[in-house]
Amino acid sequence: MDHDRLFKELIKTFFVDFLQLFLPELAAAVDLTRQVVFLDKEVMTDVTRGKKYTTDLLVKARVHDQDSHLLIHLESQAQKQSDFAARMFRYFARLHELYDLPVYPIALLSYDRPRTREPAHFKSVVAGFHVLHFRFKTIQLNRLRWRNYLKMQNPVACALMAKMAIDEKDRPRVQFECLRLLATLQLDRARMQLISGFVDSYLSLTEMEVQKFRQLLKEIPPEEQQKMLEITTSWKEEGRREGKLEGRREGKLEGKVEGLLEGLGLALKLRFPGSHPSLEGRLAACRDVEVLQEMLTQVELTATAAELDSWLALRLASKPK
Repeated sequence: MDHDRLFKELIKTFFVDFLQLFLPELAAAVDLTRQVVFLDKEVMTDVTRGKKYTTDLLVKARVHDQDSHLLIHLESQAQKQSDFAARMFRYFARLHELYDLPVYPIALLSYDRPRTREPAHFKSVVAGFHVLHFRFKTIQLNRLRWRNYLKMQNPVACALMAKMAIDEKDRPRVQFECLRLLATLQLDRARMQLISGFVDSYLSLTEMEVQKFRQLLKEIPPEEQQKMLEITTSWKEEGRREGKLEGRREGKLEGKVEGLLEGLGLALKLRFPGSHPSLEGRLAACRDVEVLQEMLTQVELTATAAELDSWLALRLASKPK
């Protein structure tokens, strides 16, 4: 799963909602009536280690009621790394040098384990002298309680509940609440698909959990059920279910491939109406279950059929021969 892309796409699409949800003091400090500017990625070279790092999201925003700007640097981290705090400082120093603007650094930690509180600072002490104490804002999802976000009419809350601290027994309930909240938001089809795809990617239910999910559906009014069913019976879910059922019926991998291809064929018709010979031909020739499953999510995140065709070509080329 391309964690970085999923999170970047979510935050970039709903950036203002993200600030208002997790950083209300920052949201109040910047002028959100003016369009924020997403800057090009900055490449940081660590000569001593022979590595290169790139910033995840870098945003330029105007300070409220002032003729000045600040930078918001957000780094999304899907795995724990021992040198992460030091890297955040190196990013800050480089950005401050390049732009000569105030920098607000944010770390969005999305890994499931460990759940111990992660440091939100980097210190440098030499011979007992405290040379530096650099701090950054940390949003550690696995330490947040999903129940605290149930009533928030915010699309970012709707998506990120799927990555918060969840007990195994609560998984069906969390997906139910995520989609129930999504059904109440006034979002266009593309944004709704982005969130539903995000939730499904990180909270895919087992067959037993699906049964519990359906029981929860029966407990809400029919009109709410209808809205949620329009989401849960989307082409993506149908494609995955058909692939699994077909694979079990035929007792071989080919059945699963055919089921996934059928679901993806429907997905393409809904997402990109019309004829797309190159993409359709490449998809028909693909027999890799892993790639097809990834593509179910990728369809949601891609703007055009041509971009999806390029993604599929590169993904297939990267597979070992």
